[in-house]
Amino acid sequence: MSIGQYSFEEYLSVVKSFHGYTAPGLAAGGFMVDLALSRMPGGVLFDAVSETRNCLPDAIQLLTPCTVGNGWLKIINLGRFALSLYDKHSGKGVRVFVDAQKIRAWPEVEAWLFKLKTKQEQDGQLLLEQIRQAGPELYGIETVLVQPQFLGKRRRGGIGCCNMCGEPYPIDDGAICRACAGETPYVVFGEANRSTVAWSRQ
Repeated sequence: MSIGQYSFEEYLSVVKSFHGYTAPGLAAGGFMVDLALSRMPGGVLFDAVSETRNCLPDAIQLLTPCTVGNGWLKIINLGRFALSLYDKHSGKGVRVFVDAQKIRAWPEVEAWLFKLKTKQEQDGQLLLEQIRQAGPELYGIETVLVQPQFLGKRRRGGIGCCNMCGEPYPIDDGAICRACAGETPYVVFGEANRSTVAWSRQ
């Protein structure tokens, strides 16, 4: 059983190095990405969508050129363990999802996906072995057409310096950056050395 260019064991080693541990979501995600790739026409420039923030984005980034950083991977958190690869121009693509009926034949996988057991109660080795044995059999595949508003990259406007913090930010966000507007995740305890520069670049 292989995933892309890797044997299953090699893929788990890559997963552990990249993700920090051999997460079952990445084991399953590897088969899902592989299935989607096998249905995509050769030579097509494609983007990807992950319908969850958990694990699947890393499987996509490991096995395709699509990453969050290059903008070819979009995470649209619908709460479903599913992903799509699609032609970045036409939007035609393939969606792969966990099939709730097929998964019933694999009790440890079912218990993991439906959270019927806590993480401590799960048999991690058995779970990975069932994912390996099932291979692509756990998943459904359908053709999709991605809506036009999700195609292409969002163009960045000009960059300026925030009137409050002085840091560069997209001026399309308004008079001040989003952090200074209250969206920061930080509580700042000290003052950084700042020199406020008023400039913008189109």
